[in-house]
Amino acid sequence: MKLSREIKTAIIIIGGILLFILGFTYLKSSSLFDDNKTFYAVYNNVNGITPGTPVDINGLGVGTIKDIRFLDDKGLLLVTFTVNNDFQFSSNSEVEIYDTGIIGGRALRIKPVFDGSALAKNGDTLVSGVKPGITELVTQRLNPLQEKLEELLNSADTVLIGMDKVMNEESRGHLRSGIANLDNVLQNVNRISAKLDAFLDKNTADLDGSLKNVKKISANLAQVSDTLVNANLGNTIRSLESTAAHLNAMIAKLESGDGSMAKLINDDALYTNLNNASEELKLLLEDVKNNPKRYVHFSVFGKKNQPYETPADSIPE
Repeated sequence: MKLSREIKTAIIIIGGILLFILGFTYLKSSSLFDDNKTFYAVYNNVNGITPGTPVDINGLGVGTIKDIRFLDDKGLLLVTFTVNNDFQFSSNSEVEIYDTGIIGGRALRIKPVFDGSALAKNGDTLVSGVKPGITELVTQRLNPLQEKLEELLNSADTVLIGMDKVMNEESRGHLRSGIANLDNVLQNVNRISAKLDAFLDKNTADLDGSLKNVKKISANLAQVSDTLVNANLGNTIRSLESTAAHLNAMIAKLESGDGSMAKLINDDALYTNLNNASEELKLLLEDVKNNPKRYVHFSVFGKKNQPYETPADSIPE
């Protein structure tokens, strides 16, 4: 069958249109006959991603970004991307923009969630997120440091201004005088140190002897302590406490007038009687001394005893 020129021309035109469509979709990193799922994510800022940017899950490329456009008049951006059908994940999964390296470059990745909820299906809008890059992290860390540094510089400037006001000429003179006095003190300390070194050098032997004596005294004290420990000092102290208790009871009885000893101590009449008896005994001894024959005699012829006469000096006036 012979084709006419018109039919050949139509076939060529249709083939060219198909080739154009295939080339256009290839340049957009999409396939004309794919069966991928399409998902959406909403961002305030897309941070440099563009259509054709790859989409990955756990580092494996599973799709591409198809389109980025404004969602409303507030500036929100709607990102459309596709994912291969051979991987299933929850509709609660997050779509995150992240840095692909230190030098730069942005990509989109899905952080799959397997929480048992409904699986993500074609046309779902997933949770969006942005992971700060190295530059943003450094900026976040440097901003507080910069603020603190500025505060520190302001404080240092305030301190310097205050020091400049305080350190007038008179204060500087006092400071110089204080430094000079400190230098004199250090010189005196050096002289005292030199004298102390000389004293120690001269008296090293005496000091050694004193230290030996101290060691002997310590040893003796240790022996005495051991002796006291071995002497059952606790029983001795308890015995002393018992004796002291008995003595206190005896003193209490004496003070209360209970018993013969208490009466002997507290009764004035007994003291008076004893005093009178002592005086009479004294007179008796004086009479024996003056008239011994009255008490001791030998009478062969029965001589009568002389009667007792009270001495003149003992008769009360």
